[in-house]
Amino acid sequence: MIQRIQTIYLTISLLAMGALYLWFPTVITQDGTVVLERSQLLVSGLIFASMALAVISILSFKKRQTQFVFNRINIILNFVLLGVFVYKSLSLSGETLVSEKGIGVFIPIISIVFLVLANKAIKKDEDLVKSVDRLR
Repeated sequence: MIQRIQTIYLTISLLAMGALYLWFPTVITQDGTVVLERSQLLVSGLIFASMALAVISILSFKKRQTQFVFNRINIILNFVLLGVFVYKSLSLSGETLVSEKGIGVFIPIISIVFLVLANKAIKKDEDLVKSVDRLR
C-alpha cells in the first residue's frame, strides 16, 4: 500500500535531498579557495546515495522490515553528510564567505527528522500486523 503516511515522509525526505543538491551552498574562503561545493565526489555521492535509498525504500512498501533497514541506513548516511559539512566548515581558519543559501547545510537534519517519522510509522504498521496475527 503505497498510500501510507511513511511514503509521504519518505517523499519529503527525497525532495529535501533533491533541493539540497540543487541549491547546494558553495563555501569559499576569503582568499578565493573553494572549500565545499556540489561537484565534490564525496558530497554528491552521499546526496545521491541518500536519494536512491529513499526511492528504494518507497518502492519496497510490501517488505516493512526491509524498508525500516533502508531508512536506518539512510539516516546514517545523512549523519555522515552532516558530519562532512560540519568538519569542512570547522576545519577552516578565519572567516568564510557562504552564499545566500548557506542554510542548505542543515537540510540533512530535515531529512533525518522525516526518516525518523517514517520509521515510527513503519514500526506502528508492523506492530498492528503482529497484533492481528496473534488473534488468529
